[in-house]
Amino acid sequence: LVLPHGEPTKSFDTLPKVYSAMLDAKLTRSDLVIALGGGVIGDLTGFAASTYLRGIKCVQIPTSLLAQVDSSVGGKTAVDLPQGKNLVGAFFHPKMVLIDPDVLATLPQRHINNGLGEVIKYGCIKDSGLFDLLLSHSSFEDLKPDLPKIIARCVDIKRIVVEADQFDTGERMLLNFGHTLAHTIEQYFHYERESHGEAVGIGMYQISKLAEEKNLCQPGTAQKIRLILNAYGLPDTCHLPMSDLMDAISLDKKNLNNHLNLVLLHQIGDSYVYPADLTFFDQADEI
Repeated sequence: LVLPHGEPTKSFDTLPKVYSAMLDAKLTRSDLVIALGGGVIGDLTGFAASTYLRGIKCVQIPTSLLAQVDSSVGGKTAVDLPQGKNLVGAFFHPKMVLIDPDVLATLPQRHINNGLGEVIKYGCIKDSGLFDLLLSHSSFEDLKPDLPKIIARCVDIKRIVVEADQFDTGERMLLNFGHTLAHTIEQYFHYERESHGEAVGIGMYQISKLAEEKNLCQPGTAQKIRLILNAYGLPDTCHLPMSDLMDAISLDKKNLNNHLNLVLLHQIGDSYVYPADLTFFDQADEI
């Protein structure tokens, strides 16, 4: 079954087509499904596999940088609803994840930049050495000799975090750095403008800037994030009034009873979960 790439495919409405293909192929619980593609295909396939016959085996072969370093690992599967991203899903680990960095040579530059947003995130939350390694290169081309090592390090950070908190109630929330704003930006533009990695970059910079203003983050951290985003062709702003995003933030999965668990940085490489509410964003006119 071949499906279009891109976030619109990851909708609840696509699932019947996937289930029909599984039924036409007469898949049983002894069979497996292979997800060959980027994060959208991986998330959608994983969720379909987790629910078809109450669960059949799934193998992830991620073909985008973002999927290789992030979404293919850790067992989060989901589809989007019109009201928000990833609102229907399951924790369902693949039986294998097969990563081949050579497939990245087929990607257009914007897809590479998209994945680098998540790579930068790992440096921000857990590994200042990775952050410094990224900052020591001037472009993705320059980075290529270190790429297998960088991908492996990102996967290992995610493994450590997920093993400590599989169901996203504590430590795993750190992987959401930048994502509260990112998901709302993506949804506001109906997934047609900023890519996920671009939106994460904006989210990481803007949340750190707000945290610095509240003395919750080491001064200069936001500027370091801005520098690394600019080095890899990622934006740090989307010029949207904050008021336009508040409805979407209030529906975010991480918003429980008007309490938001925001991921902030003490400094690069040292992240923490900060309990807050929507008033955290009151000082932000525009992001």
